[in-house]
Amino acid sequence: MVTTSHDLAEPRVRLLPMGERAVLAEVPDLAAVLSLHAALAENPPAGVDDLVPAARTVLVAFDPARVSREVVRAWILDAARRTPDADASGPLVEVPVRYDGADLASTAEMLGIPVSELVSLHAGVEWTVAFTGFAPGFAYLVSAEWPHDVPRLAEPRTRVPVGAVGLAGGFSGAYPRETPGGWRLIGTTDAVLFDPDAAASVLLPPRARVRFVPEPDRIVAAVASAPSGGHSGKGGEDAAESSSRAGASSSPAASAPIPAPAAAAPALRVLSPGVFTTVQDLGRPGRAALGVARSGALDRMALRVANRLVGNAEGAAGLEIAMGGFVARAEVDTWVCATGALVDIDVDGRPADAFVPQLVPAGAELRIGTARAGLRVYLAVRGGIVAPAALGSRARDVLAGLGPDPVAVGDTLRVGVAASAVPVVDAFPWSVPPALFEVRVAVGPRADWFSAGALSTLRGATWTVSSHADRVGLRLEGPALERTRRDELPSEGMRPGAIQVPPHGRPVVLLADGPVTGGYPVIAVVTDAALDALAQARPGDRVRFRSA
Repeated sequence: MVTTSHDLAEPRVRLLPMGERAVLAEVPDLAAVLSLHAALAENPPAGVDDLVPAARTVLVAFDPARVSREVVRAWILDAARRTPDADASGPLVEVPVRYDGADLASTAEMLGIPVSELVSLHAGVEWTVAFTGFAPGFAYLVSAEWPHDVPRLAEPRTRVPVGAVGLAGGFSGAYPRETPGGWRLIGTTDAVLFDPDAAASVLLPPRARVRFVPEPDRIVAAVASAPSGGHSGKGGEDAAESSSRAGASSSPAASAPIPAPAAAAPALRVLSPGVFTTVQDLGRPGRAALGVARSGALDRMALRVANRLVGNAEGAAGLEIAMGGFVARAEVDTWVCATGALVDIDVDGRPADAFVPQLVPAGAELRIGTARAGLRVYLAVRGGIVAPAALGSRARDVLAGLGPDPVAVGDTLRVGVAASAVPVVDAFPWSVPPALFEVRVAVGPRADWFSAGALSTLRGATWTVSSHADRVGLRLEGPALERTRRDELPSEGMRPGAIQVPPHGRPVVLLADGPVTGGYPVIAVVTDAALDALAQARPGDRVRFRSA
């Protein structure tokens, strides 16, 4: 249920439901977001895992096993009544920039000012990181002193280089990695905006203060004929005070890199990786405020069970094998266990069971056939797969490009030391993934953007999983969900399980690699337990939503 707080000092706050593990606090404007986020960040209670500011909201993620929803709601309302400490703003970060962007001259012309004035103004104001999103470390910067609203490109570029500094709407920002984008590019920085190996991985976290410092003698006005990639319109993106200067060789913070993994023994040599195989553990929870998705195994229970059956800790890294087809040769005697989708398993030419630990002798081949039901197979290897970590996890995030590269032919998989002995298991209870998934959902924060019958349609229809389904999201085919509001939703925090509805009206269920902010309204949210089941939904399978 959507509720509105009463008797509050401005800004007023609406508390909106976002599944069983989050609350979306909506306030009137971006200034109120900054104030509320600062107040919440002063002293979050145990059990609050993430605070994700956005254009008009702050998403508060929590662990219901450690703190109740009622306590979280009361804490948010209390924070909204308070004025945050004046020193609650973040550190001042100076970012060197060369004003040489492809859109510099055309943007100045559009605004009716000389290039020199645009450069002087952009470098002369102090910016604040309002929120992050779109990509890890991509900061949306605002300033009360910035007077311009700059239209995005009508046609976004397919490639914006790393370090590009741009303008869009009332925001400025810099691209931490090469990506498509529709911002107007006015400069370039060599600052390291995102470094997953640093203790402070993001140079510009929420509430940090930012000044752009022109590099001497390198302000270059782009000629009017320089390619701009389009015209006005909207593109595709959506401690004690300190002062630091970021340069080409600096990292986001003075910190030691993540230690190299301990010596690991080779266990399996990959002969065929199948359709798409990645290393996954339980992911990177609690980093959405930095633009980093949770990622990790989509079917977490399948990975946990596979690990337990070979004596690993539940969160040890294993393989997520989409559609099966994996073949490897054991370098040494190696214990493995496969769970998840229904597949035929062969060890050294002999059939083997899923959900049972299997010893693969040195030199023998392990073969995992094509999935006959379900989509993803999880292979745990005793000792856990050792691979380079990013932000404390070995999970591959396909959207952000974090974590080890997808597994390829010829890769040698190394393992560490197991947590305990291989348990004696004759049989482990499990079931074949169905072709019809019954999924529990709760009402989402933007259900009131839809017609009265849209929720009934969502719950009453039988949806078909589209071929456009991956680790980012599950697109569903079926009747269109009718919207009653046609205006654009300002970017707001997202969670795995959020059911977004793009303009075409068909729902998309965000999964573990999904964006941490988004601009499509969320009509409902899948329960956390049901997300594991949806990990096994394959194109052509059917989905029915039921009330949680």
